[in-house]
Amino acid sequence: MKRRTVLKLLALSGGGIAVGIWWQQRTPDVTTFLRNELKRDPGKAPDPELAWIADAWVRLYPDDTTVLQLPSSEMGQGVMTALPMLIVEELDANWARVMVDPAPVHKAYRNPLNNRQSTGGSTSIRGFYLPLRIAGAAIREALIKSAARRWHTDANFLVTENSVITHMKTGQQLRYGELLQDVASVRLNNRPKLKQPAQFRLLTHNTPRLDTAQKINGSAVFGQDVRIPEMRVAVIARCPVFQGSVANFDAHEAMLVPGVENVIQISSGIAVIAKHFWAALQGRNKLLVTWNEGSMATQHDTAILHVMRDSIDTGNIIESSGDVASHLTGSDLLSAEYFTPFLAHACMEPMNCTAWVQADRCDVWAPTQSQGRTHDTAVTITGLDPEQVFVHTTLLGGGFGRRGEQDFVIEAVELAKRIGNPVKVMWTREDDIQHDFYRPATLNRLFARIDANGMPIAWRHRIAGPSILNRLVPMPDLLLRGKDATSTDGALANQYRIPNVELTYAMVHTGIPVGFWRSVGYSQNVFVTECFLDEVARAGNQDPYELRRKLLQDNPRLLRVLEAAARLADWHGDKPEGHFMGIAASAGFGSYVAQVAEVSIQQVNDTRQVKVHSVICAVDCGAVVNPRIVSTQITSGICFGLSAALLGNISIKDGRVQQSNFHDYPCLRMSNMPSVTVHIIDSNEKPGGIGEVGTPAAAPAVANAIFAATDAPVRNLPIVI
Repeated sequence: MKRRTVLKLLALSGGGIAVGIWWQQRTPDVTTFLRNELKRDPGKAPDPELAWIADAWVRLYPDDTTVLQLPSSEMGQGVMTALPMLIVEELDANWARVMVDPAPVHKAYRNPLNNRQSTGGSTSIRGFYLPLRIAGAAIREALIKSAARRWHTDANFLVTENSVITHMKTGQQLRYGELLQDVASVRLNNRPKLKQPAQFRLLTHNTPRLDTAQKINGSAVFGQDVRIPEMRVAVIARCPVFQGSVANFDAHEAMLVPGVENVIQISSGIAVIAKHFWAALQGRNKLLVTWNEGSMATQHDTAILHVMRDSIDTGNIIESSGDVASHLTGSDLLSAEYFTPFLAHACMEPMNCTAWVQADRCDVWAPTQSQGRTHDTAVTITGLDPEQVFVHTTLLGGGFGRRGEQDFVIEAVELAKRIGNPVKVMWTREDDIQHDFYRPATLNRLFARIDANGMPIAWRHRIAGPSILNRLVPMPDLLLRGKDATSTDGALANQYRIPNVELTYAMVHTGIPVGFWRSVGYSQNVFVTECFLDEVARAGNQDPYELRRKLLQDNPRLLRVLEAAARLADWHGDKPEGHFMGIAASAGFGSYVAQVAEVSIQQVNDTRQVKVHSVICAVDCGAVVNPRIVSTQITSGICFGLSAALLGNISIKDGRVQQSNFHDYPCLRMSNMPSVTVHIIDSNEKPGGIGEVGTPAAAPAVANAIFAATDAPVRNLPIVI
């Protein structure tokens, strides 16, 4: 795009690029592309030939059915409802007649925040909030204009509701579906008038989710539910040691299993292909494979920790303010070392993908968070032209960043290309946990000095750990200079008013594959920062909540949620005997969160165990689309964070992951889930992300409550007391 064009689009959008991106999304080539794409997918219902395709997002039918293209992946976070709400609110369509289709791969569906067709980083609402509202408003204006022409009246006399246009003076009515031929010739307005919040009928309300019914009645299609005629199922034997490879294998016994049809070596290991999953799994169990384990066969937890310790003082300065060096001298400094482990994603639906490669076409059915990367992967493997590759996004049984990876897609496309039949690659739970892209482990060293009033005046945080970004965007370390937000997000104590702050990061290469994990760097660094701040408060004889209040006078949104959470938890009030509270705050993804956890320490046989009774959370995520979805996502994030804090640990021995299933990599059970109260702050700020922001503060809130109960700071995860 030319610079002059960018400036024009910025002017149109009042300083934001979203309008300009939407403008591109409704050009004729996009609607033609969408119509052709729908024709090539005969499974689409209702028949797209009957529809008016208004733009890249919306098609309307004579019976007033409104079908919306969903650019983001639905993995439980609610975008299948929240994003359509943005369109339907402005369109004034009948919510009861709304259907949703996953969008095909096209630049029109890229998120304006990152220019990628992917779902992650809590970007869906933030990126599409304005473009989808504009799309709905423009189509509504076109429908009103069409009705006004038919009635030979002024459009100002017309109002809309539930896909019906009503003449305020005469009472005449027209359904949207009756105007499809008229409106097809109307040019959409690039700058439609948007509703004011007081006019909202859907937005800001607890609008029912569109995916609930199909998940209850069993019609929902997740990746594992895909069925294609003549489809085969494959299970793959992968080297248990990272970076290992196949030396040789014997498939004789595997081929004797009824239903097994073939055994093929592909890039990731040995694939057993069968008529159904059970046969493929039993066939894999019969394989005899010799592995080249390689240099990683000696890797283990202790060695990884030693590398981190050797590297941590050599990191690059990421952020620096004031004069830290002169304040952090002498023997009376506060200091602490914190460790966070590798963590798996453990999505409820293990990885899977179905592919069908034909001479002139490739179809991929995947529970993917990255349609764009999945498309590129299939193009590369098949050698087909991009327009010959089709990605069909299913529902995702959890994502958390894991399904943005391409390993499970690569396996399916490679096999489909080899055997000619459609093939579904299925992972077991053991495959999923032992061949993940893990949340990085990190070692942290912190130093602080407090003044005579107990206030921190200097703070240094040193981090050592693997880099997600360096794996995905290879470049010389000198060029990268360690400035990796995926490793340092949430570590900056300068969200608090501390005059002298320094953050350093040392990239450590461990050979363990690492990837995005719900809230990414915030999941480790908020734990470290917030727990050390409680140590600082204790050293300065300060109440942890009151200290944070003093340090947040320049951060009003974070201060507001902090005060709200403390008020709702009755921070200074009486507590049941043996109960203690901890508090933590975090800001990220455009949102602000504070949590108060109430815990007790219980003696069970010969061990002490933590019981989390309740978590109170206040959140400011700016303009809210659906409060119920916000609340459930915060609750989900807290559950995810508590599982990691209390139970999560991936350990390495002989280059292998030691955990394999939920018996040794457990998640929080219903019986241990605390009561959760979510308070949403009224805000007129632009929308923030919500899918990840509930996770970071959960671990430090609980850890700080344990600190209050035991007088011993929690510095390592998972928590052991």
